[in-house]
Amino acid sequence: MAHNFRSDVAIDWCPGCGDFGIVTGLTQALTELNYGPNDVVAVSGIGCSGKTPHYLNMAGIHTLHGRSIPYATGVKLANPRLKVIVTSGDGDMLSIGAGHFVAEGRRNTGLTIILYDNEVYGLTKGQAAPTMALGEKTKGLARPNVFGKVNPITMALSSGYSFVARGFSFDTKHLKELIKKAMIHEGSSFIDVLQPCPTYNNINTMEWYRGKVYKMDDEKSWDPVVLPDTSAESVSEKFNNAYKRGLEWDDKIPIGVFYDNRAIPSFVKRIAEYLPDYLNNPPAEQIVAGTDGYTNVDPFKTFADRVI
Repeated sequence: MAHNFRSDVAIDWCPGCGDFGIVTGLTQALTELNYGPNDVVAVSGIGCSGKTPHYLNMAGIHTLHGRSIPYATGVKLANPRLKVIVTSGDGDMLSIGAGHFVAEGRRNTGLTIILYDNEVYGLTKGQAAPTMALGEKTKGLARPNVFGKVNPITMALSSGYSFVARGFSFDTKHLKELIKKAMIHEGSSFIDVLQPCPTYNNINTMEWYRGKVYKMDDEKSWDPVVLPDTSAESVSEKFNNAYKRGLEWDDKIPIGVFYDNRAIPSFVKRIAEYLPDYLNNPPAEQIVAGTDGYTNVDPFKTFADRVI
């Protein structure tokens, strides 16, 4: 019997918020992948998106502002068998958490990161988030935005994420399929989800996005997948094509998979090369304390042959 991933906690997001579509797409994806409640963990930072683990019927952690990725990394490395999801807003992830976002791309641990991208800090009255364009003035701002815009797609590609995609929260069916692809990807996956904030962003509304988004998947010539036997020349071409599409933000905004590199080994696999028993006996399943509660791990003995 399929597990119901929606918890009984009442959702208190504003009516019309794009977050609803993300949670719906996420829970449907987890169910269709036939995961159980002990297979997945959700980790969030601070903001409207930070409430997501409360609305999911599975293990979850609501952590500090901008620190969801380090926490999720610890969970994944302690038990690499878990599927670990990070839910974060554009302010949480790309401002205070930007350094961790870049580091995770380089590391390729195997996290699935879902960015709730509405261009504002919705929980604290609509200040400009890092994804808002210079000079834009939403109703939550006293004057036009004085900061430049961060591009989540090109930032993820430049950081090394091996799976990069973009969805639209009001196309739940398409978003669900993107999440499924991201979840089964071995390395770190990133999905930028465009969504309206009906309370504070009166520019990037649902209607505004509906008139602009188009699906790259509909193009027969679009192939973002890199396999282990793909030539270096083709890898470079696919990456450059993804980057160019990532820069599109005008009358047309692409959604779908930009880049899917399956040839880069995950950080978990790299660790397993040094610690042969890591996958069979991960840290989370080891007995590290005696009946008295004190640790029985002797780091000097355990790492005696690895200390430089």
